[in-house]
Amino acid sequence: MYLHLGEKTVIKTDSIIGIFDLDNSTISKHTRNFLTQAEKNKEVVNVSYELPKSFILCREKEGRRVYISQISCGTLYKRILSNK
Repeated sequence: MYLHLGEKTVIKTDSIIGIFDLDNSTISKHTRNFLTQAEKNKEVVNVSYELPKSFILCREKEGRRVYISQISCGTLYKRILSNK
């Protein structure tokens, strides 16, 4: 199955490691460090230029990819459930 993350970005659901709320998860210093390191390694894809609400961590052939999306975690989760 596939998940639409916003704009023109679609990913395979079986590649998803986790979907995280940006407001709640970036309170942790570890999460902020992880996102900073992913940005430095050019592993971050910003799906939209609107206010980001979530980030999606995926495994890919060459490693990992972090997608920043304007769509909330709840909406993304509902999209996954509706595809099954």
